[in-house]
Amino acid sequence: MITRLQLLRNVGQFDNVATPATLDLKRLTLIYAENGRGKTTLAAILRSLGTGEALPINERKRLGAAQPPEVRIACAGGPQPAAFVNGVWSRICPEVMVFDDVFVDRNVYSGLDVAPEHRQNLHDLILGATGVALARRVDDLASQIRTNSADLRNKASAIPVSDRHGLTVDDFCGLAARADIDAAITAAEQRLTALENADSVRSNAEFAGLSLPSVDFVGIPGLLARTVADLDRQAAEAVKAHLAALGAGAEGWIGMGMRFGGNGTMLTADVDCPFCKQTIGTSAMFAHYRAYFGQAYTQLQTDLAEAQLRIETALKGDALAGFERQVRRAEERRRFWAPLASVPEVGIDTAAVATAWQEARDAVAAALRSKRADPLSVAVLSAEARAKVQAYDAAAAHVTAASNELLAANEAVRRVKETVRAGSVTTVETELNRLRATKARHTPSNVILCTAYLNERTAKEAADADKATAQQALDTHRATVFPSWQTAINTYLSKLGAGFKIVKIEKQPTSGRPACVYCLVINGHEVPVGASSAAAGSHTFKTTLSAGDRNTLALAFFLASLDQDLGRGSRVVVLDDPMSSLDKHRRLLTIQEIRSLLPAVAQIIVMSHDEHFLFEVYRRIPLRAGEALLADTTAIWLDTAPSGSTIALWDIESERMDGHDKRHSLLTQFMGGCGVDREKVAKSIRPHIERYLRVACPGKLLSGELLGAFRNRARYAAIHRTPFMSATKLDEFDNLVELANDVLHVTESAADLPTINDTQLREYARRTLAFVSA
Repeated sequence: MITRLQLLRNVGQFDNVATPATLDLKRLTLIYAENGRGKTTLAAILRSLGTGEALPINERKRLGAAQPPEVRIACAGGPQPAAFVNGVWSRICPEVMVFDDVFVDRNVYSGLDVAPEHRQNLHDLILGATGVALARRVDDLASQIRTNSADLRNKASAIPVSDRHGLTVDDFCGLAARADIDAAITAAEQRLTALENADSVRSNAEFAGLSLPSVDFVGIPGLLARTVADLDRQAAEAVKAHLAALGAGAEGWIGMGMRFGGNGTMLTADVDCPFCKQTIGTSAMFAHYRAYFGQAYTQLQTDLAEAQLRIETALKGDALAGFERQVRRAEERRRFWAPLASVPEVGIDTAAVATAWQEARDAVAAALRSKRADPLSVAVLSAEARAKVQAYDAAAAHVTAASNELLAANEAVRRVKETVRAGSVTTVETELNRLRATKARHTPSNVILCTAYLNERTAKEAADADKATAQQALDTHRATVFPSWQTAINTYLSKLGAGFKIVKIEKQPTSGRPACVYCLVINGHEVPVGASSAAAGSHTFKTTLSAGDRNTLALAFFLASLDQDLGRGSRVVVLDDPMSSLDKHRRLLTIQEIRSLLPAVAQIIVMSHDEHFLFEVYRRIPLRAGEALLADTTAIWLDTAPSGSTIALWDIESERMDGHDKRHSLLTQFMGGCGVDREKVAKSIRPHIERYLRVACPGKLLSGELLGAFRNRARYAAIHRTPFMSATKLDEFDNLVELANDVLHVTESAADLPTINDTQLREYARRTLAFVSA
């Protein structure tokens, strides 16, 4: 409840108005103000007090004022007044509700049109505080979602497109890390390459085995160490001496000759020398030869020759060239298959193998040749020869290992061949892109970017869920309140004497703030008041409702909002000229609604420039509210002051008498000897007679007609026997007119009264009272 307007400074017409402590606002407060005295400013101040908005006051800063507006209002909510200083309220009074042109302009119509903003504000008005809180929650969440969406787009844009490899941001950020990602990418790349070269893959062969000739070097040392153990030493020494005398190659020559006994058999004593045909049986040297070149010797020579032949055959140059061709083919196949599958390097140095090959062959062959030249002497492989054999064996082992790896890779090669048989380039490309994106997703920079994106997405999803819940609550509330509000409006329209009603109050879907539409029902016909544009010449809000109807509709909206307000009992209701554009009947109905509303709210403040309307409100309150409530009524008025407007008590009891009653009371007091203003008495006689004639002779006194002209018409009517009044009355009226014209023609001030004294004025006042009373 508002108890006092303590201070109004530098706002509108109020320069520096401080009201006395005795000027309290009571449960019913009537404020009278002529136009331009500050009534609209006061309504704006009270609206600002209720909403906390500074603009209604700031935009009314007093012209020429050096300091900003300052307002102090004593109201419920604290011992200290609510103070508006430097554009801010110290506290507000949210219970205040104001009905004025601003309410109409915001919620119902402007000029003659109902704009989208009106339907949006009306939607909020219908929803009430609970619904508006729900709607605001939905709007706040929608705003948050828009912010989330913008941030989400920005954070999505920060993730490099090239790293996503065609994936959406959501799919990209959802990729799980893989420990084998590099191997998986390589395998996919190989499959793709294979599919892109399918014909070549199908035509290329698998790997073939590689090997060096298998040479039994292990038996060579033993062969070199063999001798003929049972050879007679004397024969051996004789043969060796003889062979030495013969020179190099003698042993081989003689050894071969010993096998010319026929058919490759050894010579015997009864066979002639194949060279000279002489008998050899008696030769002592032949006997030594027979012992020396016996079966054991022959076998040893054979074994040495065969070993030499095997080595030289196995390690001949053609075989080496064939091995090098194998290696070249292996390398060619590897170059083809390496991009398609995991295949090992061939890793064989053919030059090194050739060197080991040749050196081992030559060293062993040389050792065997030396042994054959001296088969009875124990021979060994030199350290150098053994090293060369070991080098060859190592090369052979390396070749075998490389061959095994290549042969094992044929499984991968076969998988590649199977891939080109049943695979799809598109499928593998998609898989490869996903794998590359997976690797990029888990780089340090993208981990940070994706974490930020996912967190923002989670926030947006939470806001979406909250908005859905809030929207459901709002829809449920709207489904309840819209029908009851429509009923309340139509009830008030009926009470206020409107010839129309409203139907089909519905929510209007919009991209911004929610709005509502409705239809007027006039003479049984519906007139839509909504978003759709009416065709030219069709019935619309502005063509079907008069100014009074529009104001009545606005008042019904306001009263209906109070009707649905759960906190109505604490409301301070401010009505600024609620009867604007209303006819006499609706003014009365409006007063009745004010009277009905008064017990239901904490306080009603009625402001008007029409004193007679306020008189009627004051006069009719006791009819139901009772004298006690009438006693809880304050009447104030915004009076003129040298510097603008001021606030003062208004003696409504005296002021509510009409002009005729006031003049009659003035004349009566003057006749009773009371000290009244003689000027006012003199000025009252003429209008007092005019008012009487309008009542006594209805329709006869023309608007603006002078009393002399009326008197002449009255005499003319009497002559023609259509009198306005009796002859006696007419004679007295004639005398009073003369008096008014000749004696009481008062214009500006008491200075115009020198020709009449109190006795004369009293006489004509008496005669005037007698004339209007007869």
